[in-house]
Order: sequence, then structure tokens, then C-alpha cells
Amino acid sequence: MRAAFPLACLLLLACGSSSGSPTSGATWSGDDGGATIDGGTSSPTDGVSPATGDGGASGESGTPAGDGGPAESCASLQPGGGATTKWAQIGANGKLTYATLPAGERLLDFSGAGYMGGGVAIPTVAVAKTVTPSGVDDTAAIQAAIDAVSKLPATAGVRGAVLLAAGTFQLSGSLSIATSGVVLRGSGSGTGGTIVDITGSPRMVLSVAGTGSYTEGTTTLVTDSYVPSGSTTLHVASTTGLQVGSTVLVKRPVTQAWVDFMGMNDMVRNGSLETWIAVGSTANEDRTVTAIAGDTITLDLPVSDSFDSKYTSPPGVTVGPYTFAGRLEQVGIESMHLIAPKQSVPINQPIFGVLQLSAVMNAWVHDVVADEFTTGMVVDASAKWITIEDSTVQRTAAIDGSQGYPFDYSVDGTAILVQRCTASGDNVFSYATQDRASGPNVVLNLKVVGTPINLQPHQRWATGLLLDGVQTPTGGIALMNRGWDGSGHGWAIGFGVLWNGVASDLLVQQPPGAQNWAIGSSGTLDKGAAPGSEAGAPALPQGIVDSPMVAVTPKSLYLQQLCERLGPAAVHAIGY
Repeated sequence: MRAAFPLACLLLLACGSSSGSPTSGATWSGDDGGATIDGGTSSPTDGVSPATGDGGASGESGTPAGDGGPAESCASLQPGGGATTKWAQIGANGKLTYATLPAGERLLDFSGAGYMGGGVAIPTVAVAKTVTPSGVDDTAAIQAAIDAVSKLPATAGVRGAVLLAAGTFQLSGSLSIATSGVVLRGSGSGTGGTIVDITGSPRMVLSVAGTGSYTEGTTTLVTDSYVPSGSTTLHVASTTGLQVGSTVLVKRPVTQAWVDFMGMNDMVRNGSLETWIAVGSTANEDRTVTAIAGDTITLDLPVSDSFDSKYTSPPGVTVGPYTFAGRLEQVGIESMHLIAPKQSVPINQPIFGVLQLSAVMNAWVHDVVADEFTTGMVVDASAKWITIEDSTVQRTAAIDGSQGYPFDYSVDGTAILVQRCTASGDNVFSYATQDRASGPNVVLNLKVVGTPINLQPHQRWATGLLLDGVQTPTGGIALMNRGWDGSGHGWAIGFGVLWNGVASDLLVQQPPGAQNWAIGSSGTLDKGAAPGSEAGAPALPQGIVDSPMVAVTPKSLYLQQLCERLGPAAVHAIGY
């Protein structure tokens, strides 16, 4: 479902306007080959206010049936398979109950992933400019339209959409959105829609990028001796400088004691020691304070890692406020079919990439089909609350894997939802997390076709990933220690969950002091030592494998959690 803009000023949406004069009615032409930009509406209208991600909507009452019947229940939306699991089981009250590990860890509440914190429809932003194809290079004309809309005043954080008319555009350069409230929309990815024919040199074709970085304030120590993964409360030494609504970074220090405990201190390849994560660096979790009571703060999203003071002190886990003035919001890429030249070169050579999202939050990619790109859709560490949906990365050219393999969907951000997407063709990594990506991150109903194609957290301790209803019948799913692979990627994932997935083979390993789960999932279970281990090294401990080969109820963990937090309307709002 799509909601019309503008939104009211919501909790997670910074409202206001930027300087600039509307340019509706302008017709642009020039050395770009004569492509025209038609003026449109400078102020979107007909807005609705979808539910925010702050838990304001109730999952108790449900949605009244249209015939006056009983209220719709969350359990009825996700009947699932015939089995149940203690790790997340629907109780007599119709809500999930969770089993915990001995130290208190449980499956995360993943429902905060996605645009606007989950459960909010991708909006339909009113058209401000329209570009028609010229028959020659249209790069300059499209970028000029984006720049023009970027100068319009914002209404509820939104400026307008640039519409690419139906037909075939030629693009020899790259397109960039660098201002909040701007959408680039085609006229559909299917027959009769918008085709973008990529020409020129290999490059990243689309960029949505803000500026700057986190500007941090004074930090305070977390005083808990142990914080289980899945917790939303922390005890702190001082709440000075914190208030409800503060955006904060929870920072886990990488200590030598922790690296040793994880067994990541002795990876040697070709006589050289591999560095897993540098001692003295941090793993950060981006959160918002929702309540303060005494020395206790409550966070909007659960922490995706566990924090044991034996391995974090000194200096200890800290919490501190931050600002990020240059981060973009309310931007999107929609409804187009991009076609790149076929390429089969190593990934250390120039290659074609679809898009990159960085320094951006509350943004989306919808209905984008990308053909023949070597690398696909990339979400950087500075991105948060992003939805990528109903999109496809597909290729027929063979991948040259001599220097490693690219990613169809690569995530290094926080609260990212990839749903109802497809990857096909020759590759190894259809979906991968990157260095210290902190969840909750969700891959929902991803379909993968090709040989071999894997869903695999890729490197260096991503935490809090849910693979929910994913299907890669000819490939594998691995929650694993990658050992010396790559550049010493080591333990790639902790507190990862595979829920009702289908794969040719599964590798689910248990990291020290953490856990990974495969629940209700099908595939041949593999075991083994970490890559680079000495000959004859024992297999690493297996993670929790529950109800193998038999799907469990609910069908989708993410949708059940979302429904319980925000009600059935939130599930319908994102297309179910």
C-alpha cells in the first residue's frame, strides 16, 4: 500500500522547509540533447498521517471486520506451519512468548526495522517535475530536475518527486539525490514503464547521500555487569545530557580480552596475522531514548549484541547523545528498470553498481529492477530505517570471482528491511551484512535463484539479523565463522535468526558468548571448522536448530512482532 504525502509532523520526521524558490512551469533544454522538464506541483497535497513507529497503535484491539464481525487478530494474519517453537511461541492470549538463554538473551524484537520504524506505508509523493526521454543522453536533464526539486520548499519534510515518463532513457553518468524530501520515480519497472539504458564507464549509477557524520556529545558508562541481547533498558552512571527523544550511540569497545575470548586472535594466513576487529575501535548501535527513570534509560530498539563487562571493561560500554545534521530523510528511488552493459571482470576493477544509500534515514527503494549490474544495492553504516521492497537484481553474465564476489543486497546500516525482493544469476552473495552492522535488520520473503547463491552475513560481527521466509533452494544460508576468508572476516554474525527459510544447505554455528538460530527451516545441515583452520580441526559448535524441515507458527516472525506492536493495520500498510 502507498500513502499520499504530506505527513503530519511525526516523531521521527524532522519538519520544516529549506530555502529556494519553486520553479513550477519551467521548461529546460540545452546541450543535454533536448530532453524537457515540465513543471509540476511544488507542494504535495492530499496527505494522510500513517502510524508512527513509536508503538502508539495498539495490537490489542485489532481491526474491525468489514462485515461487523470480530476484530482481526495478529495470529489470524500469520497462521504458519504445523509446528511451534519455544523461542517464539504464540500463547493463549494470541501474543508471542519467548524462551531465553541462561544469560537472558532472547530473539530480538525485529519489528522496528523499515521505513519510519516499521509498519508505515511507503508514501506516494506528488510530482514536481517530469522528464521525458530525448533519444540521446538524458543524464544532465534528469539531474537538473532533481536539483530543481531540491530547491523547492519542504512541506512536512517533503519537496516533491521527479517523474521519469514512460519510455527509454539513456544515462552515461550518475544521478545523485543530496537533499531531503526528494524522490526519483519512474513510470513502472514492467512493460510500458521506464527503462534506463546505462552507457559509459563502469560506476555506481544512483546515489542517495547526505553529508557529515555523527557529532557526539558527552558519554556516560553503562553500569550493568551484563546486558543480554534483546534488552531495551540500560543502567547508566549519569543521565545528564540525556532526555526522552535523545538520539544516542551505544558503543561497545573492542578489547583484547574480547578478541581473545572470541578466538579471533590467532588467524594467520601466509605467515601474516589477520586482524578481525582492531582493538580500541568500537561497535556502535544507533538508538533513541524513549524513557528515563532514575539511572535507567529505555531505548526504542533492543540492543542487538550482549555486553559482558568481563570483556568490555576497561573502558566499558558507553551511551552518549549525538546529532547528524547532514543526514537525509524522506527520499526514495521508485518504479524503473535499469539495464547495464554485461560485464565479467574481477571486483577490484571498475564495475557497474545499482545504487548506494549513505547518511540517510527514513528512505525507501520500491519497484526497481536492475539487469546485469555486477554489484547491486548498497546500504552504508550511516543509514537507518530504510525499506527496500519489490525489487530485483538479476544478471545473465558470469561473475569473475578471482578477486572475490560482489553483493546483490549489501547492508551495513541499522533497522533495514529488505522485503519481497529477488536476486538471480551467477553470484555467491545474494544478501550480505558488513562490518559490525547492528540490527535489528530484516530480510523478509527474499527469493533467490541461481547457482551458487548464498545468504550470508559477510564479515566482522554483525548482530541482530533476521532472515524470515527466505528461499534459496539452490544455494546456502550460513550463520558462521568465516575464519581467514576475505581479509580475516572471522565471526560474521551473532544473534542471527533464520525463520522458516528454505535452502539447499544450512550452516548455523554458535559464537562464544552468543547464539544463532535456525527455526522451522529446511536444508541439509552442514558442520565444519572455520576456513583456514588446521587440518583435522574439530567442527565449531552448532547453533540452535529447532524444528528442522518443518515450518513453524507464525509464518513470519517479523510480521507477528510488528502486528503485536502496532496492530494489524501496520501489517497491511507494508503490503500484507
